[in-house]
Amino acid sequence: MGNKQAIQDAVNQTMPFGKYTGRKLLKLPLPYLVWFKREGFPEGKLGSQMALVYEIKHNGLEEMFTKLLIDEE
Repeated sequence: MGNKQAIQDAVNQTMPFGKYTGRKLLKLPLPYLVWFKREGFPEGKLGSQMALVYEIKHNGLEEMFTKLLIDEE
């Protein structure tokens, strides 16, 4: 899988649990992602995707990636 596809998949992944269940990772509040950064991201693909989205948001790049969001029906 190419980097662009991995990024698109990450920003469009929906949060499967917790306070923000069903929200796309790119739309999670930064403080929520900071908490996971401090406490530990989940294992596996979801954790990697959350870490990537954390880096995007932490570096102020969220707006650049919003065009990759796939509209929900």
